[in-house]
Amino acid sequence: MKTIINFTPTTDSKEWHTITDAVMGGVSKSNFEVSTNNLAIFSGHVSLDNNGGFAMVKHSTSLHCKNYTTICITLKGDGKAYQFRIKENSETKHWFIAPFSTNGEWQTIEIKLSNMYAMFRGNKVDIPNFSAENINEIAFLIGNKTAEDFKLELKSIALK
Repeated sequence: MKTIINFTPTTDSKEWHTITDAVMGGVSKSNFEVSTNNLAIFSGHVSLDNNGGFAMVKHSTSLHCKNYTTICITLKGDGKAYQFRIKENSETKHWFIAPFSTNGEWQTIEIKLSNMYAMFRGNKVDIPNFSAENINEIAFLIGNKTAEDFKLELKSIALK
């Protein structure tokens, strides 16, 4: 197991950037903060107004993942569906994604890297699933075609 991040009060939340549909005229709102009890909290409201409907938080990183097959995320969601996203190169427009559901309890989500498929602006891209040796960005996204409040608590992210 290789820890990517354990959230602690010393984790710099400014290294995580929120992006919403406001980049295209929407009015969704989101926030990312690191709490004093070793959790990161991604929360807000997704609005469908002005053709909106998503919120994302992303983090630039430099991870060698050649000897690993799985991402393990310890989290507590709100019963809603989310996406975990990775990029092997920050310059590419597409993300490799894996949808996951939360159950309102603490859980560890395990995602096979080779199952992550390419998407760009909500459309599947016709390229092979993730097989790179590096990860340069990670992200969480909510966009369920529903106006809704959301809250995703993150404890840790690791490679296995």
